[in-house]
Amino acid sequence: MFIETEGTPNPATLKFLPGRTVMGDIGTIDFIDADAVAGRSPLAEALFAIPGVARVFLGNDFVSITKTDETDWAELRGQVLSVLTDHFVAGHSIVSEGAAVLEDAIAPEDAEIVVQIKELLDTRVRPAVAADGGDIVFRGYRNGIVRLTMQGACSGCPSSRATLKHGVENMLRHYVPEVVSVEQVD
Repeated sequence: MFIETEGTPNPATLKFLPGRTVMGDIGTIDFIDADAVAGRSPLAEALFAIPGVARVFLGNDFVSITKTDETDWAELRGQVLSVLTDHFVAGHSIVSEGAAVLEDAIAPEDAEIVVQIKELLDTRVRPAVAADGGDIVFRGYRNGIVRLTMQGACSGCPSSRATLKHGVENMLRHYVPEVVSVEQVD
């Protein structure tokens, strides 16, 4: 199995492309540390067992790994590639049952607005963010405020807040007049 790697705008994060589906259409999951896994993903558990792995993000067809500041990619890259190859070749599951991402409850009167917001995020924002090794996840909408979470390489990227405020917020306000602002939630 050949796994490609790509750099991301975040120098502490590398994107690993196994040439196959990782999460597919079921979404994405961002494990901010080893404690966040708690039996939710055998793959993430195996990756966190490697010293120097600080964060694991499982995307549609990639895995983004964020390293600790003390770790060098020259050492870590080979270990991550080995774990990924072994996991995929063995056919182990990626996530456990019930590892879904939850979002806030949506008021019935906001349902149409939320559909528009999600459509814009899915078609215009998520592909660009995924290309950089991350994801943007809708968390909720209330009183004109859209709640989003940046994941993967984008979660620690210095420009992520600017991307949300100047890029995503401006686009959403343009296409969905009910949107007043965008708020990042962790």
